[in-house]
Amino acid sequence: MTAAALTLPQPRGACPGLSAPMATGDGLLVRLQPIGTIALDGFAALCAAARQHGNGIIEVTSRGSIQIRGLSAASAPRFAAAVATLGIAAGDGIPVLINPLAGLDAEDIIDAGALAADLRLALAQNSLTQRLSAKVSVAIDGGGALNVDRVAADVRLRAEVLQNGIVVRIGVGGDHGTASDLGAVSPNDGIAAVTHLLEVLAQRGRGARARDVLAAEGIAVFRSAVADLLVVSAPPRLRGNERQEPIGLHRLRDGTFAYGIGLAFGHADTTALQRLTDAAKAAGARGMRAAPGRALMIVGLTRQTADSFAAAAEALGFIVHADDPRRHVVACAGAPICASADIAARALAPQIAAAAAPHLDGSFKIHISGCAKGCAHPAPATLTVVGTPAGCALISNGSTRDAPFKIVATIELPDAIASIARDLKQKGGHV
Repeated sequence: MTAAALTLPQPRGACPGLSAPMATGDGLLVRLQPIGTIALDGFAALCAAARQHGNGIIEVTSRGSIQIRGLSAASAPRFAAAVATLGIAAGDGIPVLINPLAGLDAEDIIDAGALAADLRLALAQNSLTQRLSAKVSVAIDGGGALNVDRVAADVRLRAEVLQNGIVVRIGVGGDHGTASDLGAVSPNDGIAAVTHLLEVLAQRGRGARARDVLAAEGIAVFRSAVADLLVVSAPPRLRGNERQEPIGLHRLRDGTFAYGIGLAFGHADTTALQRLTDAAKAAGARGMRAAPGRALMIVGLTRQTADSFAAAAEALGFIVHADDPRRHVVACAGAPICASADIAARALAPQIAAAAAPHLDGSFKIHISGCAKGCAHPAPATLTVVGTPAGCALISNGSTRDAPFKIVATIELPDAIASIARDLKQKGGHV
């Protein structure tokens, strides 16, 4: 068997909501799509329920969802019932992703949270959700300093300020850099534009995704769907503030601050998270938000208490600096947690981050995938590792779907990656 054959693409499963848990190697997994700020007491109670009914592991995903692991057929309904009493607002149906600090960010152009709420209501009142793939999503960017440029979506809106006022830029089939631009509409027409574009997908069957329609039919079918709404078709303006990193301090419009912390490799145990919540309370925070990039935003801090909170979070093992080497290694749960995985990706991640640390920065990302599904990071990475029955397949500047250049034994992986990372940096990112 060739190296390329070992990493043939595999289909990824549907999203595991509270009412539809997904079976994994460590039991059932459920996912929450939090909306807005979670009260600290509510998050602490969520951690307690996850420990009581699951295995005590909570994850924050690359898209800002919260996952609870280790549930059983008997405990999953009890967990769902417990969550229903906590007052945590969560989305259902088509995921609508927004800026992590929407409505709080001092640089917001529009309130993406309010627009998202109106969109969720509109979608709940028609049949679109039942006619679309479970993977279809919408991203709404209010134009704040902390954006969602790196989040891929089938349909995306982004607020811009033009000479004649505020508009909402529309794109389909990707993240900010790869989506196809359709032009811009008035903010008042944003919901109509999204529903028209989702209708294009619905008409092509439940499996249709925007990127596939673009590849098969081109952009014209999408552009015609919103042609009557467009107020400008000029190319998008460059964003004035390109800041995208959630980790660190963020000024809010009311004069308080938010501090973003990362979960190392996207997961933490509930005991550490409850202690983090206690530290947030001690610092006077009023709540937290889940953020894309496997992060949590603690909101309502002062400049002084933000420093004390960050120190406490760092002592608990959370990521508080954007240049932390663990920030540049993405790993899925891996074996034995995931039944599909051939390597223990999550267990290997700390060793790989430590070995490659001298060569990691914001431009160098390593993706460790237990199998060829690539669930944790579907996009290309500087170096991608794919678990296979024959060992670890290594892919340069590609995703799990690309052909590997080398296969190494799992035990040799940290040293091999350290050597490859050094060589890649010296050669400008190419093997």
